[in-house]
Amino acid sequence: MLVSDPVSPVHQSIVARASNRSSGEVKPYRVLVVDDEDSVRVSIARFLKSRGYEAVTEDSGAAALARLSHEHFDIMLCDIRMPSLSGLDVLSHALRLDSELAVLMLTAVNEAATATEALSLGAMDYLVKPVELAVLERAVDRAAHRRQLEIERRNVERMIREEVAQRTEELEREKRALHELMIGVAEALINAMEAKDVYLLGHAQRVAELAASVAEELGLDADVVEDVRLAGRLHDVGKIGIREEVLNKPGSLTVDEFDHVKEHVNVGMEILAPLKHIPAVLEYVRDHHEHYDGSGYPRGLEGEQITIGGRILAACDAYDALTSRRAFRDALDARETILRLEDSVGALLDPDVFAALKRVVLRRKTLTFIDERFA
Repeated sequence: MLVSDPVSPVHQSIVARASNRSSGEVKPYRVLVVDDEDSVRVSIARFLKSRGYEAVTEDSGAAALARLSHEHFDIMLCDIRMPSLSGLDVLSHALRLDSELAVLMLTAVNEAATATEALSLGAMDYLVKPVELAVLERAVDRAAHRRQLEIERRNVERMIREEVAQRTEELEREKRALHELMIGVAEALINAMEAKDVYLLGHAQRVAELAASVAEELGLDADVVEDVRLAGRLHDVGKIGIREEVLNKPGSLTVDEFDHVKEHVNVGMEILAPLKHIPAVLEYVRDHHEHYDGSGYPRGLEGEQITIGGRILAACDAYDALTSRRAFRDALDARETILRLEDSVGALLDPDVFAALKRVVLRRKTLTFIDERFA
């Protein structure tokens, strides 16, 4: 039952909203009143309607859930002790149907344990019958206000997530565009360098594709394979700094000339330094002249101190150099090159990398032979 109360002061938000309701500017709050006692249910609904709410009643938890499944309500007042389905069960199911529903529990027995459970399940308030009208009105007011704040909080969080996602995507696009621009600049330098020596034309692209095939043959992750491929495209960018007479010299290099050539790795790293977002690629480029026995440059690393990408590029770079025509010699064929490189296994080349390179090359050679026979 309800205890009557003289006209009590209501919160300004409710007064304003009720005023707006009467003028049709704001849709009234919809309240579902659930109680198996007719007198309580009808009295609460009548009072709420007098205060500007749209109140609907149900006499059981099952009926309330059925209505909630196809109708929208802002607030629900629900008795706890009802036959069949208790108010606590209704509370749990109701919030699963509508997480924005503000629920107030009603009970004739003031039990701390029950109140605690109701609040932990998501109820916004816990009222003990008989409830004074002023107390009821303030409780409904608070619930409506808290519900609106929670909806606004969720909306703000959603908008922040959407804004962050949008900005992240914009940054990713900008990063990709910058990445492509910088790669394009580096490749333009490589093309300019290769144009200075017709014997080097296409070397970077060939090394890139062969290196990616070797990486796949070794069973490396797809991301590593692509990093190896990109490193292959960029590995010789530093040669743009080699003097043309040294780059195209037909005979053996002097010690000073060879020292000059070795500087191309450091020059390349300086050119590629802005590409900090692809550190593995830079490591592979830096290591592509390291030798498995530690006799390479620029740091004299050995064995597995050398990155896997560096070891792959060293092997593929050597293979392409031998299979390409030079001013001072003709190109070797694939099988002859593999035989020549076998002598460098354990010195220049990682044995496992060479074995993978050999499988890739011989497979390509076999496929080429088959293609030529049936062309």
